[in-house]
Amino acid sequence: MRLKDKIALITGSSQGIGRGIAERFAAEGADVVINYSGNAERAQEALRAVEAAGRRGLVVQADVGHTDGIRKLFATALETFGQLDILVNNAGVERHAPFWDVTESDFDKVLNVNLKGVFFATQEFVKHLLHTKRTGKIVNISSVHEELPFPNFTAYCASKGGVKMLTRNLSVELGPLGITINNIAPGAIETPINTTLLNDPVKLNALLGQIPLKRLGQTGDVASVAVFLASNDADYVTGSTYYVDGGLTWNYEEQ
Repeated sequence: MRLKDKIALITGSSQGIGRGIAERFAAEGADVVINYSGNAERAQEALRAVEAAGRRGLVVQADVGHTDGIRKLFATALETFGQLDILVNNAGVERHAPFWDVTESDFDKVLNVNLKGVFFATQEFVKHLLHTKRTGKIVNISSVHEELPFPNFTAYCASKGGVKMLTRNLSVELGPLGITINNIAPGAIETPINTTLLNDPVKLNALLGQIPLKRLGQTGDVASVAVFLASNDADYVTGSTYYVDGGLTWNYEEQ
């Protein structure tokens, strides 16, 4: 087990990619802090899955789009487990609208969760590592849209582009401390956030036509890379983005 006895905090881990990572980390021997914002029932389901793997879990409700929520999340996690070894910044939101119709509140929501939340959750984690004089692993769940344009999702793309540069910059700043930080950029993954796409055969088939592997990704495809980056196997990897997209990025044309 590559994460035996490690303690991981995964934001937005009650469903989708975050839950997939939580379950895989538990299978690899980690205890897991499950964070959610709104759906307590799904968070409890994720907790049961972690415990079924024989590991300890903790559910913490907190909105990582606000710094007080982030502080609450870390304080609760540390009160229970005493330390953290791995941070996965997974929580994310998107809002669909033409650029000229984007509201300030929607812009703020997307940037607060997707970029500010990553920034300050990472800051809390690094402060903890400095205080305890330990090294650690940070894995950000970005998106192919840190690189690819995505019309009608401009705020989302801006947030993910910010995560890309944040990761590169912190790899230089945190490297001397023995802390690594990397991005995973998923493409089209079969999760609740893509429910509309999954129920639209025309759009789905058009997308599949641009994916060389001819299928949507599964949460396990992302979780496998997350385990690698969180483990000792990736000790010499930092500042990188790993595309988990079936080849979409290099074969993409906006329809």
